[in-house]
Amino acid sequence: MFERVGAEESAAREELARWVRDELAAAGLPVVAPGLDPVLAGGAVVDVDHGDDAGGGVFLDWRTSPRLRNCVTRAIRLKQLDEPVLRHSGAVEAAMMRAMAQVLVSAGFSVEDARDEYRPQQVRILSGPPSGQRPVWAVREDELTFPGWQDSPTGGAG
Repeated sequence: MFERVGAEESAAREELARWVRDELAAAGLPVVAPGLDPVLAGGAVVDVDHGDDAGGGVFLDWRTSPRLRNCVTRAIRLKQLDEPVLRHSGAVEAAMMRAMAQVLVSAGFSVEDARDEYRPQQVRILSGPPSGQRPVWAVREDELTFPGWQDSPTGGAG
């Protein structure tokens, strides 16, 4: 029987997933919106498993473009197992998984291989950056103030 984690843990996993999506988007990667139909887009997929077991947590996957996925599906359906698209698609997915994991580690996340037969090649996100650490891409205070302007209610120079 499937058991969910408590509300607090569930919210923490959703927040971690949001941080992961933000960091990957900041790196310039396309991020698939949660709930978006898979036939419409490719990019980073961040999945939250709310299970209260070893398979639960936050996971990262890469979804190739719909066109590349269609080519793979066609080759498999026609039993053309020597089609170059099968090797290429696997190579793209592996390369993107390594790259995304490196981006997240650089940003202060802790990640590991999912080690789950149902999630081959996926990455498990263990934790985000330390509490209080702002993302390097966050808007800075000096970006909101302009030289020569004073802190006044009207925002004008004094």
